[in-house]
Amino acid sequence: MARIFVVANQKGGVGKTTTTVNLAAALVRHGKRVLLVDLDPQGNATMGSGIDKRSLERSVYHVLIGQADIAQTAQQSPSGGYSVLPANRELAGAEVELVDLDDRETRLKQALAQVDADYDFVLVDCPPSLSMLTLNGFCAAHGVIIPMQCEYYALEGLSDLVNTIKKVHANFNADLTIIGLLRVMFDPRMTLSQQVSAQLEQHFGDKVFRSLIPRNVRLAEAPSYGQPGVVFDPSSKGAKAYLEFGAELIERLGKPS
Repeated sequence: MARIFVVANQKGGVGKTTTTVNLAAALVRHGKRVLLVDLDPQGNATMGSGIDKRSLERSVYHVLIGQADIAQTAQQSPSGGYSVLPANRELAGAEVELVDLDDRETRLKQALAQVDADYDFVLVDCPPSLSMLTLNGFCAAHGVIIPMQCEYYALEGLSDLVNTIKKVHANFNADLTIIGLLRVMFDPRMTLSQQVSAQLEQHFGDKVFRSLIPRNVRLAEAPSYGQPGVVFDPSSKGAKAYLEFGAELIERLGKPS
């Protein structure tokens, strides 16, 4: 059975897509079968996986509105080695169209059930807002991975996200839990980073992943080459950190790597 995780944070610019793409590539390197679902109309995870969002014949949009299934639509990332359910601007239209459809919150869940045996992990990259798309991700998932910058405003946004997850858990998906918080863009030289990191550990305990993702230029450069950082420069600090994170996630779930 595939473990389905949403990578989410209601604050923009915190490295959700970077985390989704690099975790997918890292899990492949640990021998896992991975599907990345791009639920953001910007399609950044699609492009960062080496797939041209401008030339898609089918996308996650067609899956959500019932015109295609995942087996027909998913593509292999040429660089990352994982499968991608791609997205482009068409997906923005799904917001409106889903309102009138039956089971509008669980369309993605139903589609993923058909490929459950094909993957070990499904990672869902969500837009920063709580939209019908994000709700589909939450309703399909077993858990949420929250990438967080160690800065003051990130703590503000975290409480909103935790409340959202609680509401989804109560009303739509009783299986949904917080898998863990991942500290990203971490700069150990900044006192604030250290302080916020300590606060997270104090409040969330073992929900905070041990792995720390540092600020890393190579991770930032990789998407322009259509590659995950783990592939683009495997020797970089950022790539090594995501590989460690992949191993930690597998260990946390009790799956042998």
